[in-house]
Amino acid sequence: METDVPHVQVKFYTKQSRYSVPDTPFSVPATVQTDDLSSLINGLISEPLETETNLEFDFLVEGEFLRISLEKHLEQKNISTESVVEIEYVERHPAPRPEDSLNHDDWVSCVHSTGNKILTGCYDNTLRLWTTKGDSILTIPGHTQPVKCVSWIKNDSSDKQSFMSGSHDQTVLLWQWDEKSNEVDCVHSCRGHAGSVDCVAVDQSGQRFCSGSWDKMLKLWSAVINHDEEGPEEEENPKKKKKTSGQKVQTRVPMLTLSGHSEGVSAVAWLEEQEVCTASWDHTIRLWDLEKAAQKSSLQGNKVFLDMSYSPMNRLLVTGSSDRHVRLWDPRSSDGAIVKCSYTSHSGWVSSVAWSASNEHQFISGSYDNLMKLWDKRSPKAPLFNLVGHTDKILAVDWSIPTLMMSGGADNQLRLFQYDELKTSPGS
Repeated sequence: METDVPHVQVKFYTKQSRYSVPDTPFSVPATVQTDDLSSLINGLISEPLETETNLEFDFLVEGEFLRISLEKHLEQKNISTESVVEIEYVERHPAPRPEDSLNHDDWVSCVHSTGNKILTGCYDNTLRLWTTKGDSILTIPGHTQPVKCVSWIKNDSSDKQSFMSGSHDQTVLLWQWDEKSNEVDCVHSCRGHAGSVDCVAVDQSGQRFCSGSWDKMLKLWSAVINHDEEGPEEEENPKKKKKTSGQKVQTRVPMLTLSGHSEGVSAVAWLEEQEVCTASWDHTIRLWDLEKAAQKSSLQGNKVFLDMSYSPMNRLLVTGSSDRHVRLWDPRSSDGAIVKCSYTSHSGWVSSVAWSASNEHQFISGSYDNLMKLWDKRSPKAPLFNLVGHTDKILAVDWSIPTLMMSGGADNQLRLFQYDELKTSPGS
């Protein structure tokens, strides 16, 4: 006796109009998977495309990527196989390509990129400047202990650029780099923390920044570079003379100190002009009102938070934790379900996370399992890609340049991956 494979009625739609297909229900076997549906769409696309090769598509059912058979997906989502199932499809992103590996003398603990420049911090107490092509521009001594965090500051003048670095030595240094002469000055030394400075974040205006430390404190500072600022001067480290023009370093003190965390602060992000968010080893995420100098709210996690990234595009947070999970949070949620989704694939602590600068759905995570993973927030069951190459734990990731993903690790390498944005934007 023959057993009939059950069929499901489906309707396809896409926001990428050049790939649109007829708006009629199709009957497909319930056991179909992504590849089968991709072949079907290729056969249905009405206009012949320039390319001979078959395109690969991803399929969304109720906002989640299909990663198993349609039948199982519908079952898990409690969707009736009797009704017509609406399926959205999008062109699948190509895999990121390994581009380069930049060698350091010690662990690469932090990285931040802007334009065509990369700034890294290292456990040998130095900062390094690189081009996105992988050329070394400068190695900058100045800290007396490992550098734990770096950030570019908003730069108005094209040839003079400024950035900051926080260190295990309890200071944040503000630097100005003259690209033409390739000289760098340490202009301000921000003092006030009583523990390692593990995270910094500059506000939208580039005028202020926040720092979080192992001393459990969040501090607010001026990020303005001012060579004429009044204040106590520090003796300059003689090792820096050959790279700098010998300006005196001004000591700067915090504008505001906020306490509340019971363990070290591991990540900080600006949500609004007067609203900052912190994540901590005390298992909480806290929102702070800078105007009132007070904590607004606290979100309870269940493990140590090692990193956090905020996307202004979707207003959501992703966090990396010591329980190997990446989680998606809505910091303003009032319905109790603050954790929107968990992404489980790493086999070690998730040390670093970063949203894409140009795609509201995608983010990357780096882990002590030596892997960087590219995720789509609509695909909780599996990452889009595993990016391999590190031979030791990953300590930092960055995706500030849309076409370049970076990961720094305990193998003394900064690895770069090229990521091509899809030519087809919605509606094209």
